[in-house]
Amino acid sequence: MADEIPLYERDPGAWRAYLAEGNAQQARKRVGADVLIRNRRGDVLLVDPRYKPDWDLPGGMAEANEPPHHAAERELREELGLVVRVGMLLVVDWVPPHDPWDDSLMFVFDGGTVDAGADQLRPTDDELSDCRFVSLPDAATLLRPHVWQRLEQAVLALTVGSPRYLVNGS
Repeated sequence: MADEIPLYERDPGAWRAYLAEGNAQQARKRVGADVLIRNRRGDVLLVDPRYKPDWDLPGGMAEANEPPHHAAERELREELGLVVRVGMLLVVDWVPPHDPWDDSLMFVFDGGTVDAGADQLRPTDDELSDCRFVSLPDAATLLRPHVWQRLEQAVLALTVGSPRYLVNGS
């Protein structure tokens, strides 16, 4: 008869311990959150991180227990002094392990169009050496191939109004 009563009812403490043990053994994922920001001409904002050889979309890694859209907004504030409420989710991209990193989930959100003073944006954090608006063809030459594909899919998602799920950019 006791076996018919679920563990969470007959011993809530044991049930929580069971869940905690399982949780501790599950994979942890790094989560990144980037933002697609455009100017009135339709150019996209890119940043040049000092710790990477290539340009990137603005954004960064989420902190522990931080929702991805909050991470995106925080990174924009910290690195560019931009206060933006991100909009629609455009892309979720699973990135496989690559030395020295484990796999990760990368989110891209719509950051809308920046009008006033867009061309005067400057990094406000030492992590970035530069930022600028570039045309999509120029972005293709500045970004790593999988990041370019992620950006291309984010633009498509914005156009069709539906998010895209990617595996390493495609």
